[in-house]
Amino acid sequence: MIVGQGIAAVLAAAGLLVTAIPAAHADTAPASATSEVTPGAETETPSLVTDLNEPVAATGSAADAARGHLKSKKSRYHIADPAGDLKVVDTQAEGGRETVRLQQKYKGVTVMGGEYVVRMEKKSGKRAVTGTSGKFFTELKLDTVAPKVSEKTAIERAVSAVTTRFGGGLLRAPAKGEKKAAAEFTGTAGAVTILPQGTGVLTRHITVTGTNPADGSPVQQEVYIDAHSGFPVMQYSGIKTFGATGTGTGATEGVAAPADASTAAGDQLVVKGSGVRYNGQKVDINLYKDTKGLLQMIDYSKRDADDSIYAGPMIATYDARGREASSASGVWPTGVKYFQPATPDLGEEYTDSGAVDAHWAAGKVYDYYKNHFGREGLDGKDGYIYSLVGVVQRGQPYNNAFWDGQKMVYGQGGGDFRTFSADTDVVGHEMTHGVVEHTANLVYAGQSGAMNEAIADYFGNAIDLEANGQSMDDPDAGLLGEDLCTTAGPRECALRDLNDGATTSKNFIGVTYSGDNGGVHLNSTIFSGALWDLREDLGGELADQIVYRALSAYMTPLDGFTEGRAAVIAAAKELGATKAQLAIVKRSFDAHGIVPGWEKALGVDTDTLISKVNVASTGVGAAGGKYAVSRSNEDGSEPYSVWLGNTSGKGQPQLVSANNGDYNVYANTDGKTVVWADYSSQGIFIMARPVGGGLAKRVDGIGSDVTGLVVDGDWVAYTALNPQYGVTNVRYVNMKTGETGLVDGGRPYNISGLASIKDGKIAYAKVAPDANGNMKVGVEVFDTATHTKTTMPASDDTMGIGQTAITDDGVFWIEDDDATDTGKAAVRRANLDGSNPVTVTPEAGEGSLYAYSLTASDDAVSISTVPPATSWANDTMMKLYQVAPDGKGGAQRMSCNRGEQVFGAADEGQRVLWFDGTTGYTNLVKRDRPAGRC
Repeated sequence: MIVGQGIAAVLAAAGLLVTAIPAAHADTAPASATSEVTPGAETETPSLVTDLNEPVAATGSAADAARGHLKSKKSRYHIADPAGDLKVVDTQAEGGRETVRLQQKYKGVTVMGGEYVVRMEKKSGKRAVTGTSGKFFTELKLDTVAPKVSEKTAIERAVSAVTTRFGGGLLRAPAKGEKKAAAEFTGTAGAVTILPQGTGVLTRHITVTGTNPADGSPVQQEVYIDAHSGFPVMQYSGIKTFGATGTGTGATEGVAAPADASTAAGDQLVVKGSGVRYNGQKVDINLYKDTKGLLQMIDYSKRDADDSIYAGPMIATYDARGREASSASGVWPTGVKYFQPATPDLGEEYTDSGAVDAHWAAGKVYDYYKNHFGREGLDGKDGYIYSLVGVVQRGQPYNNAFWDGQKMVYGQGGGDFRTFSADTDVVGHEMTHGVVEHTANLVYAGQSGAMNEAIADYFGNAIDLEANGQSMDDPDAGLLGEDLCTTAGPRECALRDLNDGATTSKNFIGVTYSGDNGGVHLNSTIFSGALWDLREDLGGELADQIVYRALSAYMTPLDGFTEGRAAVIAAAKELGATKAQLAIVKRSFDAHGIVPGWEKALGVDTDTLISKVNVASTGVGAAGGKYAVSRSNEDGSEPYSVWLGNTSGKGQPQLVSANNGDYNVYANTDGKTVVWADYSSQGIFIMARPVGGGLAKRVDGIGSDVTGLVVDGDWVAYTALNPQYGVTNVRYVNMKTGETGLVDGGRPYNISGLASIKDGKIAYAKVAPDANGNMKVGVEVFDTATHTKTTMPASDDTMGIGQTAITDDGVFWIEDDDATDTGKAAVRRANLDGSNPVTVTPEAGEGSLYAYSLTASDDAVSISTVPPATSWANDTMMKLYQVAPDGKGGAQRMSCNRGEQVFGAADEGQRVLWFDGTTGYTNLVKRDRPAGRC
């Protein structure tokens, strides 16, 4: 999605990918000869105003003075009613500086990322505005009266969308003794929210939590459901992880901590203890003793003398050993309690568990923010700080840590890794996520999410160096997580390196929100590298002050790299940096390619059919030289419509669906007919229209969610959610006769999906009980003419079946037979009658792939692969490979593009279309033959 400078950080989720490009708007003339005004993107309100000295009311609150300033300068800010349109989020006062954060409301509804900051100085009885920054969206024009989609329906659609996202590309057999392998997700409704795309999109915000069925990791997805049609227009993870598989740290107001988190008169608030860190260092540990004489790992030592026993900072460390990570994400595991040592001198158990490091380091982080910036805790209000130590994943080591918005959670570790609290920079990183959340609140997706990670890395490392007496001159000073390994050295162990030299031109990777939340880890060292260069050249004290001031007083939730650069430069100027020092700041960003317009330099080896399609969660279909795809308008505010084009790229795509305010998605074609799903407040309707022209007609309708439409001749098939049984079934419909049915009969324990169709035959993956009542997974072909089924020769040990495809050569499918769960899967083929089975690509050994999905023509099979992400990198993103139908010659990369390659669709011959993210946008591209080796 094209959105301005950082609005893309999250809203391009609606375009799958995130970017940030400045776009000038408005008559924002400088306020004076010395001030600087940076125009906003897609808004008349400037994104940054600096070097002001404009008096405001010295009496009254800072918030009233800030809104009064915006009102008095209406021609500059274009905010009609600051008192009604801006709600106070936070006011910070430090020395003579005041910073007021204001949240935009439109007709009383919160606007996502609409946050504006006013900076002031107050001294000698006078107050003056020195600058402003942020986003106030002036182009909004929408109806916010009662959403047509109910809260209940929105939750159902959100849970369904998350279930699809975490399906892993496979229909899996249930665990022994279970009747279905259903993902366990629940949805909680939040506030109605406006996404500031164009004139605005009204949505219901749903938080979906649960466990990833593929690996047992915690899931917390933020899903936005269009309030008028019920389509999920955006989805991203709310868990902020340190590495590729987890997250953690905590402190907020109103956290629902366990009931024993209290003190009473007569308690001994501070007991001096000691413990040994993983690195062998003996350190002081502050403990708490209650009236019963019980010691607990609670640190009250940060309190001032005049704090009551019921107020002030508290750092508490909980024993979560053996608890599942998913039970600690956004909630508290039942019965979890503080670590309770028998004596003040903590023994080996407290070292090995990671409790000593977690508790000691949390205190160091608190001290760092307090001593350097006067900040009182993570939330700036001395809210309680909680750490849970020792969680596992399906009973196995959980090699990660995360912040869930309430607390830090550290994985138990195991094998090559220690518990993830063992490295101070991990603790500093996770706790800094809490600071970010209570300052700029950078949305954890795309470029804003990468900046969130970058700032957590920067301060995490700065805290680590200070706490452990390490110099910036140390060659390993830029490493993160280097102390987590049991045997590997620092450079082999480190999960990231702030001196890796990453640049936008060489290392930026365009990725969808299904992969690393739009590149929050993948692209973070581009920005953190610039900040670290700054620290190396300016020194820690000045650099830290600049970065913290940029975070706390300039940045806002949807900022991208370009706006982040501007914020840091402006903060440096405000803090009195010399001309030479400002040159160093700019040079640091230049060296990492963070300059205005950097996105335009990203190249590809593909042919672009449509650029910036601005859609999410829906793919492309192709056949017979035609393609069908959903797309939105330039700013992404328009509900999706279906377009038909030529796969050769000749001519212009044509609109085939009604532009009726509904979301028209999951488009597909056989070259003669286009089909799609029309999401409306009345239900979901299956629509069809001839390629040659004519009226679109409704061929089927359903109240629950659908995916995976396919069409051939008179027949349409799709996967529908069966809300009665909580499973999916493949439904078919004859567009000419109106005949409908389910391929598996729709019985309670029958599950089917991942369908393909040709000549009236439907191939699909299925789970059903065998003669002994055991649930088995396999592949069947349903003949619509005879209503007979043919079973394909899948292995008896099959754990899961992936996407199917039918061609003149027979049936293709993905098959996972490996109980060790390596992530790899085979591609199989058989004739339509089940004879002549062939392994196209093996599950293990030479030529094996991490097969996730596939698409096929008569001449080639194209396979989407997703390697397990032990660390985020380009080679862990979804990529397309192509192989001959018989597997001879092995698989070749379809494209060497650096970004993510999703929703592959085979046309004729070797031609394949897909959505490509290399440029930072979601572009529909194609290649006519493989690129070979990359």
